[in-house]
Amino acid sequence: MTQPIKGIFVNLPVKDLERSRDFFTQLDFNFDPLFTDETGSCMIIGENIYVMLLIEDYFKGFTHQAIADTSSQNEVIVTLLATSKAQVIELCEKAAAAGAEDQPVENTEKFMYYRRFKDLDGHLWEIMCFNMKEMK
Repeated sequence: MTQPIKGIFVNLPVKDLERSRDFFTQLDFNFDPLFTDETGSCMIIGENIYVMLLIEDYFKGFTHQAIADTSSQNEVIVTLLATSKAQVIELCEKAAAAGAEDQPVENTEKFMYYRRFKDLDGHLWEIMCFNMKEMK
């Protein structure tokens, strides 16, 4: 690859767009109105990092495969890099308060801390931070 990638859009199917937007708003994420309508909403994660929350019928138009049943399957783990352990804890606690399902993990690596939750549509999110001083 001759040039670095400029950004990323992760597309996730959702059952109820308004409910999903409300959930992620409670986690302090914002949405780009230029890429938001009744079929989808563009959640801003960071500079050039976006998650498109797309209603299932619209999402189906982009693929010829079935949407994963997140009650028994994981189609992806969306991992966000936090700045600190406190930020990991805060974001996961906000997610739980907004209705997310906590996903316990055994965190045995000394140089990283992470937690997981499933959002309202069962998508698995992992929030992690690294302590580079501990990495050897």
